[in-house]
Amino acid sequence: QVQLEESGGGSVQVGGSLRLSCAASGRTSSIYVMGWFRQAPGKEREFVASLRWRTGTTSYVYSVRGRFTVSRDNANNTVYLQMNSLKPEDTAVYYCAATMNYYANSDVYKQTRYFGYWGQGTQVTVSS
Repeated sequence: QVQLEESGGGSVQVGGSLRLSCAASGRTSSIYVMGWFRQAPGKEREFVASLRWRTGTTSYVYSVRGRFTVSRDNANNTVYLQMNSLKPEDTAVYYCAATMNYYANSDVYKQTRYFGYWGQGTQVTVSS
């Protein structure tokens, strides 16, 4: 079992920055990929970014490339999502997620159903 707790959400103006944190506890040594997803009102939860726990390899959805950065602090079992140049369309509840499973097709790590552990979510609101 893995427990995840996000923090760092809030309200910012267009162009501002926020850093989200996701603290993992439990069987963290078994984590293979950490993911960040978001869900805007009336929309499905969508992939934002992912990080392979051991290698640090990252992946991003096209709309956030160059603006968001996912990183990790292995000593504290924490993953971060640095969000810069925020836009109103970034407004959503952001969730971190974890999976212990390896899949040869790395595209699966962009899909919510392949993650078994989820945080409670943190609200990010970007206003113009």
